[in-house]
Amino acid sequence: MDKKKEIYKELLSFAEKAAENSYSPYSKFAVGAAVLCGDGKVYCGTNIENASYGLSMCAERVAVFTAVANGAENIKAVAVYSSSGNVTPCGACRQVISEFAQKADIVYKDKNNKIKIEKINSLLPKCFDKKSLK
Repeated sequence: MDKKKEIYKELLSFAEKAAENSYSPYSKFAVGAAVLCGDGKVYCGTNIENASYGLSMCAERVAVFTAVANGAENIKAVAVYSSSGNVTPCGACRQVISEFAQKADIVYKDKNNKIKIEKINSLLPKCFDKKSLK
């Protein structure tokens, strides 16, 4: 396995561990995410639900916001884990990831437990960004 895949395999293990802390009593769908920054630091998040569903938060946004809140500037990859496999970020999470990391790798496992890597801009082409505001 090449070095990048080894790093991403470890990043997925952080996301899997984060999923253990999921607060998902309504959906029963635990998700974990881990963000890898250019300096090697990893920030994790998990989905957190609320009885008022609209106030729930996805794991990916929790992880990205935690990284940004801690001063991270160079997000390289976002790993997403769910025991069901084959989970990629939802549309809202794709938009948030593209705001802070337009060239980030999105890492996840398919239903056969094989590591998949896709660029955020392939998952969200023509994203809404600061250029859209001009």
